[in-house]
Amino acid sequence: MFIRNERSIKEFMQLYPVVAWLIIIQLAVWFLTNFLQTPIGTLIENWGTGVNFYISQGEYWRLVTAIFLHAGLMHVLFNSFALVLFGPALEQMLGKLKFLVTYLGTGLIGNLATFLLGPALYSHVGASGAIYGLFGIYVFMVAFRKQLIDQSSSQIITVIAVIGLLMTFIRPGINVYAHVFGFIGGFAIAPMILANVRPYNPWVRRQHVDDGSIGFDPNRWQKKQRNKQLLKKGLWIFLGILVVLGLFSRIF
Repeated sequence: MFIRNERSIKEFMQLYPVVAWLIIIQLAVWFLTNFLQTPIGTLIENWGTGVNFYISQGEYWRLVTAIFLHAGLMHVLFNSFALVLFGPALEQMLGKLKFLVTYLGTGLIGNLATFLLGPALYSHVGASGAIYGLFGIYVFMVAFRKQLIDQSSSQIITVIAVIGLLMTFIRPGINVYAHVFGFIGGFAIAPMILANVRPYNPWVRRQHVDDGSIGFDPNRWQKKQRNKQLLKKGLWIFLGILVVLGLFSRIF
């Protein structure tokens, strides 16, 4: 479920448009607010950052806009990387609209918990609450809907979810409320959103050819074997990135 075998960025965007546009939007916002530091970027940052005090004054849109803002390059790249890995399978399984509502909904749950439980002047940005919401849905699959997730993916999501939650409390500067309650929100709504869904199928290709017919990859079985090996390597690389980020955050 978590190995990307699309042949191009164009194909990825065609198959998973919601995931693709979420990434494009948050990268574009980061480019304006952090890289170029333009007046419009400053306006977006001031208007969209999740600040508990301003939310308490009625600026409730900040509970959603904060999802698309990020503090720095590693922050936005890490969340975009996580969305590329874990978003496509759920977008295919849930459908575009339900996936978008789920993603924003779990992010909103995390930010709402931050507002209700965090300090009055607490300020936060990032899509981590929504990402952890996806983790919560996958963990529900592992626990209660095993027919929707293969064994290898179950092991991967279990390890990553455990490490991610542990690092939530180890690394400084983390919005613990968003991580924990985003995860809980995803787990809680999973029974409803996973009703009547089918397992993710990476071999269903909507490849458009000249005659308008649907293509099918004849080498799918060979690719599947190669992908199993890549899956193991990808897991260790991902875990290595988590460990390195954790170490650097403690050093600096």
